[in-house]
Amino acid sequence: MRENAKRRYQPSIVDTDWLVLKDLRKAIENIADEVVKPSMKVIDFGCGNEPYRQVFEKLGARYLGADYGTDHDLAISASGRVDVPSNTADVVLSVQVLEHVRDLDVYLGEARRLLKPDGQLVLSTHGTWLYHPHPEDHRRWTRQGLLTDLEMRGFEVVDCVPIIGPLAWTLMVRLTSFAYVLRKLPIVGPLLAGCAAVFYNVRAILEDKITPDWVRSNNACVYAVRARLMPNTAKGSQESTNP
Repeated sequence: MRENAKRRYQPSIVDTDWLVLKDLRKAIENIADEVVKPSMKVIDFGCGNEPYRQVFEKLGARYLGADYGTDHDLAISASGRVDVPSNTADVVLSVQVLEHVRDLDVYLGEARRLLKPDGQLVLSTHGTWLYHPHPEDHRRWTRQGLLTDLEMRGFEVVDCVPIIGPLAWTLMVRLTSFAYVLRKLPIVGPLLAGCAAVFYNVRAILEDKITPDWVRSNNACVYAVRARLMPNTAKGSQESTNP
C-alpha cells in the first residue's frame, strides 16, 4: 500500500500514467499553497493509501485520512458518514474519488457537513480516462458538467485546473495498451514496456505543450478543482449543527 502511495506521489517516467500523476501532484501542491495555513485541519475524504499526506503536513496542516476500514485516522461508515462532528474541517481533500462514488448527493453532502463555513474543497476527478473500477467506476465529466454538479450541491467553484489535454492522453491510452502486451513477453518484456513508456511520455509532454488552452480546458484527462461553500449553504450547515 505504502509503495503504491510513493508511486502516485513520485511516479517514474517508465510508468504509463507518469504524466497524469506528475501534473496532478503539481496541481494539488499549487492549490494547497494557496489554501492551507499552519494548524488547519485537512480531512482527506476517501484517502486510500494517503499519497498526498506530506503535501499538507509540510505546510503545517493537521492531516486526517478518512476511508473505509480501520487503517486510517477516521472511519467512514457504510452510510458514507465520517466519524467527526459537523463543521470540523478547514479543507476537505478528495483526490480521484468522485468517479467511484455511486451517490454524489451523499458524498458531496458529507463533504459540506465536514467543512467549516469558510472551508474549502480541493477535489480532482476524471474528465476522460480509461475505465478502472476501484471497486466501481461510474462517471466521466466535461468541465461544464463537473462544475454544474458541484454547484448544484452547494459548492462555488473558485478554480478548475485541466490536467493533460487530448493529444497527450490519447497517447497515454495507447501506451497503456502497448505496455500491457509488451510486459507479457518473456525476459525482455518489462524492459521493452519501460522503453515504450519513456518514448510515449516524452512525446506526450511535447504534444500537450502544443495543444491550445481552450482545447485542454474543455477536453482534459483530469480536472483539479478548488471550491468553497456557497454562502447560503454554509449558513444552513452551521445552523443545522447548533441547538
